[in-house]
Amino acid sequence: MSMSTRTVLGIDASTQSLSAVLLQANTGEILWSRSLAYRDDPRLAGFGFEHDTMIIPPREPGEAEQPPRLFIAALEALFADLKAAGFDTSAIAAINTSGQQHGHVYLNDQAKALFARLRDTASAKDTLLSLLGDSFAYGGAPIWKTANTAAEAAHIREATGGKAAIIERTGSDIPLRFAATVHRKLAIRYPAAYADTRHILQISSFIPAILAGDCTIPIDFGNACGTGLMNYSKRQWDDVVMNAVAGDLPGGAAALAAKLPPIAHPLAICGSIAAYFQKKYGLAADCKIVAGSGDNPQSKVLATGDLLSLGTSFVYMISSPDGSVDMAGTANAMYDGLGRSFNFGCRTNGALAWDRLRLRHGLGAKDYAACDAALECVAPGSLMRFWHPDTESFPVVAAHPEPVRMDSDPTDFAHDYAAVVDSSLGLVYRYGMKIAGAAASTSQQAMSVCGGPSTSAGIMRRIAAIWNRPAIQAGQAGAALGAAVAAAVALVGDDERDALAERLRQAIFAGKAVVAPDPEMVRAYHAPGGYLDQLEIAFEKLRTS
Repeated sequence: MSMSTRTVLGIDASTQSLSAVLLQANTGEILWSRSLAYRDDPRLAGFGFEHDTMIIPPREPGEAEQPPRLFIAALEALFADLKAAGFDTSAIAAINTSGQQHGHVYLNDQAKALFARLRDTASAKDTLLSLLGDSFAYGGAPIWKTANTAAEAAHIREATGGKAAIIERTGSDIPLRFAATVHRKLAIRYPAAYADTRHILQISSFIPAILAGDCTIPIDFGNACGTGLMNYSKRQWDDVVMNAVAGDLPGGAAALAAKLPPIAHPLAICGSIAAYFQKKYGLAADCKIVAGSGDNPQSKVLATGDLLSLGTSFVYMISSPDGSVDMAGTANAMYDGLGRSFNFGCRTNGALAWDRLRLRHGLGAKDYAACDAALECVAPGSLMRFWHPDTESFPVVAAHPEPVRMDSDPTDFAHDYAAVVDSSLGLVYRYGMKIAGAAASTSQQAMSVCGGPSTSAGIMRRIAAIWNRPAIQAGQAGAALGAAVAAAVALVGDDERDALAERLRQAIFAGKAVVAPDPEMVRAYHAPGGYLDQLEIAFEKLRTS
């Protein structure tokens, strides 16, 4: 079968859903897309997560875990839907994965044999959950919202040699959500689970491990950045940091190293589709499994330049072709799903917080009409209200369960929503400009904006004005689509990859709206002593109060 007739599948395991995009490998035509919402799909009920937060009820403040078996059940449901849609699954040449950044699972010593069963055609008579459900050494999958690891992060930073030393090595100042801090926390808090752990997989590797029937597959160097354990320039596990994390734990750094996978390029082919999926869903034996990457790296695949991703969290990604890191520690250095370097800031209280604000006011979580109406009736840059229901990572501030209102206007949904939109986007911009290289990268070159909120014309007008540059309305094009594009790129030779990636981007975004900054709105935000200046002053007072 020629590449002109073959397709690629991108899968994204996010906080709220498992999504997939089926892409024609040569033309970039989107043939099928599907998103299974964990809280809405009846096949995914009963796994024990809270409906509004999407996490297992925490045992202490700041703990954030999801049930790992949920991802297995969602993957089964996704392939069932793909088969039911009637597409020729035997034409899928490669599958590539995106996984929510920093999320990971702990597998026990049975896992290798249990995963290997998927390579036997007889396994197709069972379900993925029945085959793999006993693979876990620990019952939770810690995710990016983790905020109960301050002591562990401080220990790792100090043992590495301080802030500058750990940034030079890893590209980041060991944020609380990074997996290294959670490994240490788990080992101290639940030593039996840590001792029983044989394999630690990021969610971006967990899904391809299932697809290939092999839990020993590598992690890519893009998502390995999000563990806090990889040397950024050398792209290998860092001995000094490993010792800082686990030197005083049972087995020391060597025991932790034995649990970690090897590191590979995000475009590396790490196996072929397991017999389970061939027999049950009709995939061809030569369907390649790509190493995959995190959701931020895979979203960045879709942008030639900078990208603002409005997902469950908001992520501002700034290209850094020279591979520089932000020594101020404001940003985190990473590589995208094509292997390109970038820096980014990640705001914890993103679209999910906006959903929770709607619920707080008695509206539906997806009542977007009320949101658009709010933005129409409240002037940009006219109100200042902060809401951080979870501890915020960019810029850092403690959780505030109640909205902090800096004005005396009505406290109805319209005023709260418009004000929180302005403050959250304004803070991402203002502190994003402090990231090394950000000011140089901002110009009249359009910035890509993806994620659900980017489909709102009111949101896009505010973004264009706050960043004072044209904004491309990429809409729902996100990590699953980026993973699909990278899957197509992985199938061609090195000398063809850049050209194919750009051709696919142009095809995907042809005709997408470009929103120009409105001069009056720009003045409302950027006037000296105006909204953005006041916003930063008020925020600094808030986080030091």
